[in-house]
Amino acid sequence: MENATDGTWDSLAGKLNDKILETLRELNFTHMTPVQAACIPLFMSNKDVAAEAVTGSGKTLAFVIPVLEVLLRREEKLKKMQVGALVVTPTRELAVQISEVIGHFLQKFPQFTQMLMIGGNNPMEDVEKFKENGANIVVATPGRLEDMFRRKGDGADLAASVKSLDVLVLDEADRLLDLGFENSLNAILSFLPKQRRTGLFSATQTQELDKLVRAGLRNPVRVVVKEKGVADGAARRTPSALSNYYTVCRADRKFNELVAFLRQHKHQKQLVFFSTCACVEYFGRALETLVRKVPVHCIHGKMKHKRNKIFSDFRAAKSGILACTDVMARGIDIPDVNWVLQYDPPSSASAFVHRCGRTARIGNRGNALVFLLPMEESYVNFLSINQKCPLQKMAAVSDVVDVLPKVKALAQADRAMFDKGMKAFVSYVQAYAKHECSLIFRVKDLDFASVARGFALLRLPKMPELRGKSFPDFVPAPLDTDNIRYKDKQRQKLRKKTLAELELRRREDDGGGGDARPAKKAVRNRAWSKQKAKKDRRRKNASKRKHEQSSDVDDEDADELLKDTRLLKKLKKGQICEEDFERQITGGGGRSNTDVHK
Repeated sequence: MENATDGTWDSLAGKLNDKILETLRELNFTHMTPVQAACIPLFMSNKDVAAEAVTGSGKTLAFVIPVLEVLLRREEKLKKMQVGALVVTPTRELAVQISEVIGHFLQKFPQFTQMLMIGGNNPMEDVEKFKENGANIVVATPGRLEDMFRRKGDGADLAASVKSLDVLVLDEADRLLDLGFENSLNAILSFLPKQRRTGLFSATQTQELDKLVRAGLRNPVRVVVKEKGVADGAARRTPSALSNYYTVCRADRKFNELVAFLRQHKHQKQLVFFSTCACVEYFGRALETLVRKVPVHCIHGKMKHKRNKIFSDFRAAKSGILACTDVMARGIDIPDVNWVLQYDPPSSASAFVHRCGRTARIGNRGNALVFLLPMEESYVNFLSINQKCPLQKMAAVSDVVDVLPKVKALAQADRAMFDKGMKAFVSYVQAYAKHECSLIFRVKDLDFASVARGFALLRLPKMPELRGKSFPDFVPAPLDTDNIRYKDKQRQKLRKKTLAELELRRREDDGGGGDARPAKKAVRNRAWSKQKAKKDRRRKNASKRKHEQSSDVDDEDADELLKDTRLLKKLKKGQICEEDFERQITGGGGRSNTDVHK
């Protein structure tokens, strides 16, 4: 079915419940979007549906309304512990958003209860909540849902509760597979009854998605809803109300242009996408200083406890900046986003379309801008042909000021900022090397010196990609970066201790230096080792308590401190060498920071 037409809610073949119509009026949804007009009648007539529609086209209501209608029309009413509908979605933010939409409707249907099951909190809290309140509708992320299904001895048997399931919805199904949830989805499907209605919603269709359709749906009706370009009549993958721009600039001018643009749009709401979690941390911290009197928020997939609050705060804000990774690219509905800025093009072309779709939603107008390096300009033609996503060139950003010296000053004033910059640079290069469109984004063509200047680095990190190369165009800062101190006293104390132990090890390896006799190694018996271990634990616990009491250390710094401590312990045990220790402590190697599996 293609290009279903808009219409009023009363024009549906099966009449909707009066209270649902009343809620739609309260939410100011006067007309159906094409995907809603196509999917709702099919769902209500007990068909399985596989729907593809452009981002921002109203897919959430396309399954929320029929879910409620199906549950209302059940012959046998649902009991407290019976789950009638299950919605699975890839990210916590999207799950929260869907739960809020369902909550609006359930205000008029108190006979139904819903529950949100997502990561980021203690799973036992979900177990206790389900035992106490039950749930007729469950909105969940795959990892937490699979965990709940496998819990047998906790008194909350979700596997038994879903035997009465009527409807399963897989939202952003292609993203579920992209994030590696295929095994979890297969496990979840194994717990569900075969006699059910299933809806699969996505913005793109892939071969992996076809496999899921065959595994989870019975004779599904495929719904494809596309928008037409106003000028050229060609099918588009982005909303027609979206103005999509690109700009080309050198790597060492890119951040200056971003800051100038953000300063010129202070009173608007803007998303800024970076390629990695480390880049979000580094540039987000810099933007807090450089774009004044504007709230700057940061979200990425490696955040544990703060994501939900940050997401809620930014949604409620009238203006501000959200620096983020692709964890915010799919299905997230943030009101009144004026600009989507792609500082780094995403690793896959399909993600480009989804990022743009965070603005110009449900008929509203919006703008998107991607920053490209000169060697990446052919990406514009690639998007136009491959993704049906035409871009127009934006005039050069005006009033650009060189802010990189200020970023360097931040790194010189706090080693935490210096470390973030080094890690961000390493993660950016590693992500670039893994780009899906490797014919355009070639890491061997990167001007590393220019990129490093754009990151405002004080010196280049040690990493395999730079080994054996010279960079005369990059001038290191005229200072010894080893002398940069942490503002956080706990981290500085740990670093001082680490440096002292490294120096001691070097002296021992050198035999004490000069004519001095080599120091004898102490003979450590088992009793001595046990006593030392107890002292170390007491010292560690005291340090931990002191650290927890310190009000000037946030969660982020605590995580960094813990990582540093673990690396130091590995060094002491001989599990890593000094070179590995130094490389990992400055972000010059180790695991890639490229994105999000949470």
